[in-house]
Amino acid sequence: MKEILIVEDDSDLGRGLGLALQSADISCDICSSIGQAREQRAKKNYALILLDINLPDGNGMDFLREIKTDSNMPVILLTANDTEMDVVAGLEQGADDYITKPFSLAVLRARIQTQLRRGEAAESHSDESLHRNGGSKTSGRSAGKTEYCFGAYRFCFDTMEFRCGERAVELSKTEQKLLRILVENAGITLNRGTLIDRIWTDGAEYVDENALSVTVKRLRDKLDAAAYIKTVYGIGYTWKWEES
Repeated sequence: MKEILIVEDDSDLGRGLGLALQSADISCDICSSIGQAREQRAKKNYALILLDINLPDGNGMDFLREIKTDSNMPVILLTANDTEMDVVAGLEQGADDYITKPFSLAVLRARIQTQLRRGEAAESHSDESLHRNGGSKTSGRSAGKTEYCFGAYRFCFDTMEFRCGERAVELSKTEQKLLRILVENAGITLNRGTLIDRIWTDGAEYVDENALSVTVKRLRDKLDAAAYIKTVYGIGYTWKWEES
């Protein structure tokens, strides 16, 4: 059973979404403010949050940043703000998808299922590829953190801490997304189209392929990881890890 938290200040819309999304596999909790949402998060480990931006006790963007600081839980923004600037701002803050009102329930269901499947697939690929390629994945149970360790590299996406030996590395949101996809699929070649689709809004907007090349270069330089982030010419990139 997957549990979804709906944060929507319109009580009728919130109840309607809960009824529409409820199924044998999905249960929904509904709250109308950031304060209530914080309380619910403290009680349960949700599979996804459907978050309105305009809330009575604050801006949903601020709550989104708060969520992404300590969690990689998928967040879909639900809002009436549909300008390009709003869309970009939401995605830059770490939103996994963005749906504007009015919207189709069928489309919303499909996008929610996409995010839920992606989370399951990422976890499965992570365990399998790390075992196969000599990396290790360790969980700090008391803090609910998951770390990916490859030799001197230690990456914790929950706390956004990235280290190469004793050196701390600061990464942008886009660089973090790219790094996570690569290490969760260590040893697997990911084509450029797949990476662009997963990093930039699921292909909803046109993105120049040069943006991926630039992001890869910056990530390599920051991590001093030219030996690990490999270009597979004509295809894409892979995180190559071999035990010494």
